[in-house]
Amino acid sequence: MRNKVAGIAFIIGSLFYVIAEAISAAFFNASLFNTYVFHTISELGIPNGNSPLFWLMNSAFILIGLVLIFGNFYRFKDYIVKNKVLFYIFTLVTGIGVIIVGLVHGGNPFTLGYHMLGAMMAILGGNILLIIVSRSMQEFGIYQKLTLILGLFGLMVFWIMFFNMELGYMPVFERLSVYTMIIWSFLTGVYILGN
Repeated sequence: MRNKVAGIAFIIGSLFYVIAEAISAAFFNASLFNTYVFHTISELGIPNGNSPLFWLMNSAFILIGLVLIFGNFYRFKDYIVKNKVLFYIFTLVTGIGVIIVGLVHGGNPFTLGYHMLGAMMAILGGNILLIIVSRSMQEFGIYQKLTLILGLFGLMVFWIMFFNMELGYMPVFERLSVYTMIIWSFLTGVYILGN
């Protein structure tokens, strides 16, 4: 029963995020292509005329953060055989970071710093979490290898983004570094349901 609850939660969280972003992007004040390439995910969550469905994007941030914390502490922790303290710490860092991104938008200069902190916690913490998970389980099978690849790829594109913030297409790297966590969430749901 715990496998089913956690697995479904991970899958629903990841699918909701992808769908919510796509719908929010479709209603953003730019073409769909331009939105995905030239506008950050955070811009979709700013409550202004550019993003009429800001609340949908922010709800996706909050949900994926809650799902990560719930799923990892409720069931996935049982698959972790070493580095448990690091696993718990980075689960909380990542989950809380994503929730901050959803609650504190980046359009206000007074709260931008908190939003950026949340984004760093979510992206950097999340991809480090994947690497920790991949090396902390009993086996090192396909799931663990995919998790490691996602984490390393996410860190790589994060650093490309971090040192190229002025690039017009920087949001592409931002999305790639975030999508590693979303893909992992879906894969983890399937993995838990299959065990």
